[in-house]
Amino acid sequence: MFIDSHCHLNLLVGEEGGLDAVIKQAKDNLVDHILCISIDKESCHEVIALTEQCPDITGSVGIHPNVEQQENFTHDELASLAQHEKVIAIGETGLDYFRSEGDLEWQRDRFRTHIDVAKELRKPLIIHTREARDDTMDILEKNNAEQAGGIIHCFTENWETAQRALDIGFYISLSGIVTFKNATELQEVAKQLPLDRILIETDAPYLAPVPHRGKTNKPAFVKHVAEFLAELRGDTVENIAQASSDNFKRLFPTAI
Repeated sequence: MFIDSHCHLNLLVGEEGGLDAVIKQAKDNLVDHILCISIDKESCHEVIALTEQCPDITGSVGIHPNVEQQENFTHDELASLAQHEKVIAIGETGLDYFRSEGDLEWQRDRFRTHIDVAKELRKPLIIHTREARDDTMDILEKNNAEQAGGIIHCFTENWETAQRALDIGFYISLSGIVTFKNATELQEVAKQLPLDRILIETDAPYLAPVPHRGKTNKPAFVKHVAEFLAELRGDTVENIAQASSDNFKRLFPTAI
């Protein structure tokens, strides 16, 4: 019924009962599929191993913008990893000017490499952006990222940014942040998003939605994002779940 379009399962191995318990809890809460996201070289290999162990988990490969400048993939290294049959996406990639300082051209170069690989392999991009909305969208547009498609994950930006993403065919993924009381601007954006472009995610183990805010997030909690969106938009949970799942399958037709 639900698909968690973005989480980091490899960071939940220390939970009670291990990953088996985390995945069972997700299944018990009607989560049919989980997209597990890489953030660095080590996690790329961890994520691929996880996808090989479970038929209902797919993965991405990529290096997060905040990972130190020295840790990089060449185009060919990233493309080679991305050709694994259970790797369906490239990222997470993008720009983050909140945690990194100084001349960040290296971040932009890394981002462009990910876009090039995504276009070459026709695998959608998983985009992270923080305090870099204009540069992020400029690079996506100027580098023809619509040829790969993708997701602006954990969306927290304004309507103008959402519109730019929609205009190049990208999807908008909403996380537990949308359930926070102080997320009023994001909630207004969420009301306006076309239903056929919405995805839902946990970003577990981070950003647990209300009523679990402040606790370790898990894929099972993605249902709370759907429940909140249903109430916010005057819709039903079933419709939000069906639409977001259909959207995921449209973007990733080989995933399920």
